[in-house]
Amino acid sequence: MLSTMALFLVLLGTLCSFIYFFRTLTTNKNDRKLPPGPTPPPIIGNLYMLGKLPHQSLHRLAQRYGPIMSIKLGHVPTIVVSSPEAAELFLKVHDVVFANRPKVQASDYLTCGAKGMVFTEYGPYWRMVRKWCISHLLGTWKVESFAPVRKADMVSLVESVRTMAVEGGTLNLSQQVGKVVEVIMSRVIFGRCMDDEIELKPLIEETMYLAGVFNLSDYVPFLAPLDLQGIERRLKRTSNGLHAFFDKLIDEIEQGSTNIEEPKSYTDFFHVMVSLLNTPMNPTDKVQYIIGRENIKAIMVDMVAASFDTTTTAIEWTLSELLRHPRVVAGLQQELETVVGKNRMVEESDLPKLTYLNMVIKESFRLHPVAPLLVPHESTEDITVNGYFIPKISRILVNAWSMGRDRTVWSDNAEEFCPERFENSSIDLRGHDFQLIPFGTGRRGCPGMQLGLTTLRLIIAQLVHCFDWELPDAILPSELDMTEKFGLTLPRANHLFAKPTYRLVG
Repeated sequence: MLSTMALFLVLLGTLCSFIYFFRTLTTNKNDRKLPPGPTPPPIIGNLYMLGKLPHQSLHRLAQRYGPIMSIKLGHVPTIVVSSPEAAELFLKVHDVVFANRPKVQASDYLTCGAKGMVFTEYGPYWRMVRKWCISHLLGTWKVESFAPVRKADMVSLVESVRTMAVEGGTLNLSQQVGKVVEVIMSRVIFGRCMDDEIELKPLIEETMYLAGVFNLSDYVPFLAPLDLQGIERRLKRTSNGLHAFFDKLIDEIEQGSTNIEEPKSYTDFFHVMVSLLNTPMNPTDKVQYIIGRENIKAIMVDMVAASFDTTTTAIEWTLSELLRHPRVVAGLQQELETVVGKNRMVEESDLPKLTYLNMVIKESFRLHPVAPLLVPHESTEDITVNGYFIPKISRILVNAWSMGRDRTVWSDNAEEFCPERFENSSIDLRGHDFQLIPFGTGRRGCPGMQLGLTTLRLIIAQLVHCFDWELPDAILPSELDMTEKFGLTLPRANHLFAKPTYRLVG
C-alpha cells in the first residue's frame, strides 16, 4: 500500500512539474528577463548541481553566469547574489522587498512554525521579537553587563590550557573553545552553566545542519511525505530533544526550583522570558502578541543555536588560519605585548586598542564567513533589479563565501590569508560595507553581532597572548586540514588540535 502511494505521488508530481516547468518558460517570455543561469531540468531543477558544499558549487556557477544568477531549486525560483554591488541592490536598495524569510520544514519543527526571530516572516511579530531580544540580551548595555561572566570564564580557560601545557599534551582546540563558549553563553542566557542538565552542543550542531541543508521536501513538496533524505525524522528527533529541555527549565522556574549558582549582577534572558509567560509581549499596541511556551521555546532555539555555534565556528577558523600563518601570530603577539605586556591576561578594556587583532578577525570572516549563504531571503512581490525580473516568492541566496574571494574586490591574492589588506581600510563588519557582510545587513542583519564579536575577540586575544602554539605530529602549517562542513553555518569538518606552551611571565 505504501509503495503504491509513493508511486502515485511520484507520477502525479512529475506531471505537475512538467506543467509548471513549461508554463514558467512561457510566462518568462513575456518581456520579463530573468537573470542568466543554467537550464533547470523538470522536477528537481538545479538541485543536483549543489553537491556537498553548495556555496562552492554556486561560486563556480557564478563565475560563468554572473553575480546575479537565476537557478531553479525544485519548484522554487532562486536568485544567487555573488558580488558586493549586487548584494547592495538586494539588501539595501530593495531591502523591504527581500526582507522576508522562506517557509521551510526546519523552522516548522525547530521553532514551532517559525515563532522565533531568524526564520519568522517579516512583519509586526518579527519586529516585536527582535526589539525584545535586543532589549533583554543583545543590546550594547546588556553585552557590557555580561563582562564579569566572560572574565571569570577566561581565567578558567587559561588555567585549563596552562595545565595541559605543563603536561606537554595535545589540546583539542575545537572542543576546548566550544566548551568555554557554551559555558559563557549558558550563564548569560540561563543564568547558570547547563553541564548537569543536558549535552546541548550535539543538539545545536544538528540544529544548524538541518536548518541549512537543502531539504528536498522544501523544494519538491509532493516528495515530502516520502522523506527521501531522512531529514524530517532527524528534525523530529532534534526538535523533541530541544523542546523537552526548554519545557523542563520553564517548569523549574514556574515551580521555584531553579538552581541558582551564585548572585548575579544581571538578569538572565531566560528568566526574563519566563516571567512574562502568558502576558502581552507588546502591551501598548492594538494588536498584541501573547508570550506562550511555543514562543519562548522558538526564541530560545534561535538564541542558543546562534550564540553557541556561530561564535565557536568563527574562533575555530581564526585559530586555524593563525596556525597556518606563524608570521601573523608573531605580529599579533607583538601587538599584544605592546598593549597588554607579558605580566597579565588580556582585559576587555584592551580590545579597542588591538588594531591588528581586528584586522585578523576581518580577514578570517572574509575567507570563512560563519553563514556562507547567510540566511535565505524571499521576495514579497514581483520586482525588476538591475534590469532582471525577480518573481514574487523567489528565494534569495547571498553567497558571502564567494564575495570574500572576488578578485575584483580583494585583488589576485584573494585566496590568501593576509590581514594587512585591511590596514588603513574603512571596511568594517557592521554591514555598511558590502564587500564584507558576514553578519548580513539591512533589516534582517544579525542583531547579536556585538555579543558574538566581544566573545570572539576576547578568546582569540587570550589564547594567542598567553600561549605559543604548534601543530602536533610534525604537521606543517601548509598541511593543516581546512575541510568545511556545510549547514546554515560552516564549521570545520574535523576538530582542530594543537600543542600549547605558556608564554606569560609569572
